[in-house]
Amino acid sequence: MKQSISGNLFIKLSAIFLLILLSIGVMYFYISLNMTELHFQEKNQRLNAGIANGIKSELKPFLDGKLNEEATDNIMHYMMGVNPSIEVYILSPEGKILNYVAPYKKVKLTEVNLIPVEEFITSDRENGELILGDDPRSLGRQKVFSASKVEENGVLLGYVYVILASEEYDTVSDLLLGSYIMKLAYQYGLITLFGALLVGMLSIWFITKNLQKVINSVKKFQNGEMSARIKVTKGGEINSLAEAFNEMADTIVGNIENMKSMENLRRELVGNVSHDLRTPLAVIHGYIETLIIKKENISKEEEEKYLTRALEGTERLKKLVDELFELSKLEAKQIQPTKEAFFINELIDDISQKYGLLAKEKQISINSEITNDPCLVYADVSLIERVLQNLIDNAIKYTPENGAIKLQITNDNQQVEIKVCDTGNGIPEDQIPFVFDRYHIGDKRISLDKNSTGLGLAIVKRILEIHDSSIKLTSKIGKGTTFSFNLPQYAN
Repeated sequence: MKQSISGNLFIKLSAIFLLILLSIGVMYFYISLNMTELHFQEKNQRLNAGIANGIKSELKPFLDGKLNEEATDNIMHYMMGVNPSIEVYILSPEGKILNYVAPYKKVKLTEVNLIPVEEFITSDRENGELILGDDPRSLGRQKVFSASKVEENGVLLGYVYVILASEEYDTVSDLLLGSYIMKLAYQYGLITLFGALLVGMLSIWFITKNLQKVINSVKKFQNGEMSARIKVTKGGEINSLAEAFNEMADTIVGNIENMKSMENLRRELVGNVSHDLRTPLAVIHGYIETLIIKKENISKEEEEKYLTRALEGTERLKKLVDELFELSKLEAKQIQPTKEAFFINELIDDISQKYGLLAKEKQISINSEITNDPCLVYADVSLIERVLQNLIDNAIKYTPENGAIKLQITNDNQQVEIKVCDTGNGIPEDQIPFVFDRYHIGDKRISLDKNSTGLGLAIVKRILEIHDSSIKLTSKIGKGTTFSFNLPQYAN
């Protein structure tokens, strides 16, 4: 399969290259022939530019202003005998053909366009460009020529117009050109084509050889060899492809590892949720079952006690399910903050008053150290309120009686820092990295009381992450714990 892919690519690229090479070769050959022909015609015209003047001097085509046909015929036959490749024409001042010498008297035009003739006469023939004129023996065809004015006493009598390449000359030239083309094609064209093809095939082989290495690495990765990578050197499209594949492979491997990690978290979550749901369900089930068994001889006080305990179990179960749902939406990024400007000091003051009664029951004081200047922040007010509630609730749980909770705000004109400090027992240093993880079991986590779901700090962490912020924790055993986070100050 590998050889088939490489072989097919090599054959296709070679065929395309050969087709392009042949096309370019034909175009080059055609252009070269045309340029050679134009070069020869220009050279012919420059070398024979004065032939018309010479004929005019010898010919004397006009006598007393009239055409001297006998003298003209004699001299023109003589000139063609000397140079059979030319054709001589005598033109009137308007360009009409008055007399000529041409083989078989085959002349199809009655007049010649004088614009090229005048251009030829007035131009510098030593440095001038090629000028083509009408071929009287062929309609629509132009040839190289020589021309000269015939004047008498300043009066224009006509022109001597000489075609430098007669029709017979063209016939011989075409025969020789065919032979020249065949020689050029065999002697030079095939050698050049073969050399270019050989170089091209070697280049294509080198490219496909490197591409085969890419294919082999991709196949290994496809077959499960996740460490397979393409060796990258400097420069070139193949190396760019190799770099792109290596980056893609790294991303895929990283995603697979993340999926494995998420799967482990999912299994851990299912196990922990099952454990935590089992406890309140068992309590509810036990009290209801007791009520049913003792319904004939249970007292009103006991019945009310059992129902109250069952209700507390349902409330804990409801709280656990609500927080699980909230945390799941945050982790799935289904909750996006609706940010607005609000005064953080007013929010903290309201929350501390709400928790004042609960703190008072445990003989805990809540103090706010808030600057007198209003602190306007830009965030989702409901989500930040949830963060503060969870932090204060956590502080109340782990602060002993007669302890204190302190709320602080500091402002540096760009960021507002909020701190929640307590005077609890503190958190051991080896447990700090796991405080914000959900459902960590054993000595990695502080034991939770029966009213805790163990999800409050995990929710805090996720809410601050979607605000592009983070929660920080400092703690000392026997002195207490401080949670802090930053919010951007709103700029008017």
